[in-house]
Amino acid sequence: MERRLAAVLIADVVGYSRLSEIDEEGTRIRFHTDLHELFEPKIATHHGRLIKTMGDGILVEFHSVVDALRCAVKIQQQKAERNAALRPEQRMFFRIGVNLGDVIVEGEDIHGDGVNIAARLESLAQPGGICISGTAFDHTVHKAEVGFSSLGEQQLKNIADPVRVYRVLLDPSEAGKVVASRRPHRRAINLATLAALLIAAAAIVFAWQWPFVPQRPSVAVLPFVNLSSDAGQDYFTDGITDSLIADLTMLSDLDVIGRNSVFAYKGKPLVLADIGRDLGVRFVVEGSVQRIGDQIRVNAQLSDAASGDHLWANRFNRAAADVMAVQDELSRQIAEALGLKLTQSETERITHPPTANLEAYDYYLRAEQATRTGRRSRLLEALALFDKAEALDPGFAEAFAADAHATAYVWRSAYDDVLQSALARKRAYEKASRALALDSALSSPYAVLAVMQVVDRRYEQAVTSAQQAVSLGSADAEAHMALAYVQLFSGNHAEAGAAVDTALRHDPNLSAINRYTAGLVFYLQRDYTKAIDSFERARDGSPGNGDFVTPLAMAYVRAGRLDDARATVAEGLRFLAGRDSLAAWRISNAHFRNEQDLAFILDALREAGLPEWPFGFKGNEHERLHGEEIASTVMGKLLRGKTEPSGSPALMQIERDGKAVFRSTTQMVTGTVFVNGDMLCEQSENAFGQADCGPIYRPANSPAETSYAYVNSTKVFYFSPVK
Repeated sequence: MERRLAAVLIADVVGYSRLSEIDEEGTRIRFHTDLHELFEPKIATHHGRLIKTMGDGILVEFHSVVDALRCAVKIQQQKAERNAALRPEQRMFFRIGVNLGDVIVEGEDIHGDGVNIAARLESLAQPGGICISGTAFDHTVHKAEVGFSSLGEQQLKNIADPVRVYRVLLDPSEAGKVVASRRPHRRAINLATLAALLIAAAAIVFAWQWPFVPQRPSVAVLPFVNLSSDAGQDYFTDGITDSLIADLTMLSDLDVIGRNSVFAYKGKPLVLADIGRDLGVRFVVEGSVQRIGDQIRVNAQLSDAASGDHLWANRFNRAAADVMAVQDELSRQIAEALGLKLTQSETERITHPPTANLEAYDYYLRAEQATRTGRRSRLLEALALFDKAEALDPGFAEAFAADAHATAYVWRSAYDDVLQSALARKRAYEKASRALALDSALSSPYAVLAVMQVVDRRYEQAVTSAQQAVSLGSADAEAHMALAYVQLFSGNHAEAGAAVDTALRHDPNLSAINRYTAGLVFYLQRDYTKAIDSFERARDGSPGNGDFVTPLAMAYVRAGRLDDARATVAEGLRFLAGRDSLAAWRISNAHFRNEQDLAFILDALREAGLPEWPFGFKGNEHERLHGEEIASTVMGKLLRGKTEPSGSPALMQIERDGKAVFRSTTQMVTGTVFVNGDMLCEQSENAFGQADCGPIYRPANSPAETSYAYVNSTKVFYFSPVK
């Protein structure tokens, strides 16, 4: 039985039976007209899924509760406009209820308390109105152009616990208002108390009929504070935070906010109520770590985010070698304080240390810290540190998994100066496979394999791997973003958007590369507002990284902000020293299954001013060589020259059978060369295995001692053939 968190919208016609008695056929026609002309377009626009119609009712599922509320608001507003043009007897009104909660999935249908609460909320709404639950309110307040009026806690039929209910204020003049519920009079309090006692008595008598379903707890583990005198111990403190997040994420009855979102609070003043509201969690874990020589001191506490009350606290004074045991106790004690009952497999998972070798664990934590910077120099350092951890403990599955993730990032980003593409690809596959051989329950290796498989154009296999990653890490935002990436390049835009929405629920502040992926998803869904927001967050999340600057230009173009787009391209080219080009985008994104998706990206970047070739190279078509001229000029020849813009010496040896090697001061690539039309193409394991093709010119102003210019996605090579 599959369960998931979902936003549920239920709508129902007010007085449908009465309307049918008056005009059965007309009522049915008006209902279906509203369904097809009003509900279905709005549901599609807001990324919802129509589950079914139930007589005169409609059940819809959304991945985002903000989208669900906005959809409900648009429906009621447009329905009010339609009604205004009709005679009173022709008017049809809907009540709508929206809830964010746990649902049970059976085939294409959903049910459970998440759906039941939405149905009860719908019955509380006024004709033409909307009621939402407290969980929905917490995630949507100030995110829609409406106001809210609190109806307080309501005891809903067949729902064990009282539910906070809010009425949505649709009048534009009330947008942004949050009106508190009125304090009941003493007589009303007495009646309510009496009613509560009667309900409690009835619940005791009929407990066997109504099983108790507790509200699913949610928690954010804030970055532990490094109290050591050495600021260099941050990696160790962050590692304890990361391990605690990972352990708690494995618990099926707990929602845990992802790393990127909580680490946004590192080093900042903490206001628990604000954190709880911003991240949508009820509980917060705080702590500190002090490492002195071979000893560690860990303090931790669990608090209610709204009230600030401490629910649990403990201090651990241990030898540093016992750090894994401390993490185990932390996870178990927090789970107990939250009232969770762990399954046997969850208990075994938490109590099983990733490694018994402290030195290996230390290298692993250092490598993880270096990886998260995203900087090329630190990535090279990270791979070396992973090697040391794995050599010390060849059974350290998490180290191999993290190594695969870092290496795949290097490969995906084409950081050939960190590790050549062919070597990075081979290493990532090997490390991911090794991690799964050691621990088949890890989700991240499947996510790595999924991304690499889709780049290799093995689309169905990639989707399967990504779905396996999500199955094993249902609360892991990285797994959901891997699925989003795979679905995006496979051409499944709706599925990609759903995966992004799920990832954002678990980690509202995604990493830069995941924000970039989300931006592409929104861009291809033509939601340029969200695309711009995601691309801007990617850029801001990795300052100085030109790879996350240029993408913003495509969204600016589609939003009509051409000046901003051109300025953005210019900024990206400065950061990347002129290496960016349409040719580079074309080859690094050649794994789009739908060619029109890539064309939609390239057309916008071209309009934004991104040059066709790196370093702004422009050839004169009158000086361009044709296919036969290219073959006679380069095949079987040694080409000697220099690369631009540095002017560094370079050689390219091409045998008659096409075997070739290119060498410069920074690069050596082996492969094959062939002529395709009027292009010279290099085929190697670099460039994701794609043929990198470009023209050859015989420019009149060629640099000294060179006669020709060859350009492709990575280089401008001025040369002369040596016979």
